Amino acid sequence: MAKLLYSATASLDGFIAGPGGDMSWLTEHLTGDNPTAERLLADVGAILAGNTTYGGDDPNRGTDREGAFGGQYHGPVFVLTHRPPAEPPAGVTFVGDLHRAVAQAKEAAGDRYVNVLGANVARQCIQAGLLDEILIFFAPVLLGDGVRLFDRPGGARVRLAPIEGESAHWYRVVR
Repeated sequence: MAKLLYSATASLDGFIAGPGGDMSWLTEHLTGDNPTAERLLADVGAILAGNTTYGGDDPNRGTDREGAFGGQYHGPVFVLTHRPPAEPPAGVTFVGDLHRAVAQAKEAAGDRYVNVLGANVARQCIQAGLLDEILIFFAPVLLGDGVRLFDRPGGARVRLAPIEGESAHWYRVVR
């Protein structure tokens, strides 16, 4: 059965996007080999993103690296939104309910990962007890402001446990 994994690249001060969702800061940090990211890409069977993330800034916009995983991901995408477009693009399913979106994405992923993209959807998945794992890549920069990796004012603590044999920042959500 598929697992739900929230993966993101964050600044050292905990932001995944700059003010207004700006992702241009990330471009200079997406160079070079990243064996963990390459291995993850091979294990992703579906993507679940929020509407803001899906329609937001892409640090590779207008290049051959535009899209998820630097344009290397080619598979089903599920977008959690209450405002689907009148004519959805091929390969993209818009779903208005979190549990239904997760179920559809897991079915599409089979025994691979559903990669959650976007802090808001990740927060909703954690609150609903649906998120299984978290993988964070850190870029050597301090953004100072923007979209936090995880923001849940007044929320309860979420315990994480390192996954043995994985990257230093790949964790299992402890339930």
